[in-house]
Amino acid sequence: MYQYDAIDQTIVDERVRQFRDQTQRFLAGELTEDQYRPLRLQNGLYIQRFAPMLRIAIPYGLLSSRQLRKLASIAREYDRGYGHFTTRQNLQFNWPRLETVPDILEELASVQMHAIQTSGNCIRNTTSDQYAGVAADELEDPRPYCEIIRQWSTLHPEFAYLPRKFKIAVTASATDRAAIRVHDIGLQIVENAQGERGFAVFVGGGLGRTPVIGTCIRDFLEPVHMLSYLEAILRVYNRLGRRDNKYKARIKILVRESGAERFAEWVEAEWDKLRDTDLRLEPEDIAHIQDFFQPPAYEPRRDSDAVAAQAASESGFGRWMAHNVIAHKQPGYRIVTVSLKAPDDAPGDCSAEQMERVADLADTHGFGEIRTTHEQNLILPDVPHEDLYTVWKALDEVGLATPNHGTLSDMIACPGLDFCSLANAGSIGVAREINALFDDLDEQYDLGEIKLKMSGCMNGCGHHSVGHIGILGVDKKGEEWYQITLGGTAAEDAELGQRLGASVSRQDIAPAIRKIVDRYAEVREGDELFLDTVRRLGITPFREAVYG
Repeated sequence: MYQYDAIDQTIVDERVRQFRDQTQRFLAGELTEDQYRPLRLQNGLYIQRFAPMLRIAIPYGLLSSRQLRKLASIAREYDRGYGHFTTRQNLQFNWPRLETVPDILEELASVQMHAIQTSGNCIRNTTSDQYAGVAADELEDPRPYCEIIRQWSTLHPEFAYLPRKFKIAVTASATDRAAIRVHDIGLQIVENAQGERGFAVFVGGGLGRTPVIGTCIRDFLEPVHMLSYLEAILRVYNRLGRRDNKYKARIKILVRESGAERFAEWVEAEWDKLRDTDLRLEPEDIAHIQDFFQPPAYEPRRDSDAVAAQAASESGFGRWMAHNVIAHKQPGYRIVTVSLKAPDDAPGDCSAEQMERVADLADTHGFGEIRTTHEQNLILPDVPHEDLYTVWKALDEVGLATPNHGTLSDMIACPGLDFCSLANAGSIGVAREINALFDDLDEQYDLGEIKLKMSGCMNGCGHHSVGHIGILGVDKKGEEWYQITLGGTAAEDAELGQRLGASVSRQDIAPAIRKIVDRYAEVREGDELFLDTVRRLGITPFREAVYG
């Protein structure tokens, strides 16, 4: 993984020093709340319902075991013993004391981490495929390009105060595991007819109050031009994006109102001014960053017959193997999903003890690397096949071996009203109630892949708009109600869900999901997946099931 040089380390160390002084002045009454607000937001610090919330950047979801142990230590010393992994592949601490935040940032800087640009109207954390570098179906590792984008976008002087926040995602597989079509910019590494590698460029996607699927404005962009083309897009947006109404300020509104073709013409005209400047990425520039992401020293290995026998004889291990373990590009290795979706826990929450256990496993059964996912799980990317039973036992001891990856209970959910000051309704309690209604894993396996995504408000942090089943919390005269959408997906065939009907009450939302799934079981054909059934029949049968 990328290692800071002296410039990187100086930047984060100086930021800590500056923010410590700013916080001390605020606490001493020398800065007003209005003066302090932009300073704290530039350092990832929000004020939530009950306490500050600090959002930590995890660039493209990549962590070392040392960094994960540091997060565990911070959770234990400065928070309430846990952290929350988000759909942006970041981590949030929900209970730090304001006066200790500079100390947390100093701790983070000691392991090459920070909270810079995790909030505010700037370019946020660039995300990627959680299987990058180990996926058998990728053209190449997309993480070097993510790192180049990170370096270009960090403290970019022109894009520090955009009309609104800005998000970029990069993938290198035909199967889109990075949800690039619901980002402000999505880059997909593709191969043209001549066998050359480049990028398909998607623009104008986004969720929240006005969800939009992004549009491809360039089918093939040479890697040498990646930064200049991104710069051109950002310049057009920075100049023409609306600043009079924050609900219409995202690039998706500009693309939609101008039309994708016209927007692309603006970008191409701007790019003509930039393509041959110092933004050009020479092959040696790309190679320099790629050197940080060379494959680890894999040993020649074969799959273990003993592990296959254990999976056949021990049902818990067998289930976990079938659902939380997938193929690796290197023979004799596997990719393991560490589920943060135990039935009684808030989706994405991870205790200090659990973080330390995962870090230990990454060292003893891998190469010291962990990934975070936009589905709010963790990944051990390089587990030898022969070690899988040992890894499963170790995860099971700390509640991290729930064999539910890709099932209904592997749901995405924001913290909702339990923490967030923007939320209209709770998410965590609803998640627990839904899990209680679907406590039979065999039933979940029979149902197949169902991506349930839930947000506590229109900001859409839980990606409800692109859930196979989406749940959105709304406020009705101080009471919690929920809208339901069906048929959404953030994959390569990205589509927004359709609203099922009128919102349902807090007490009725979990039973409504039960009715939807029961109707699916009645009308599916053979092993047809939920999304395919909705596409075949539309939402009418499910509306009838919920509303009668």
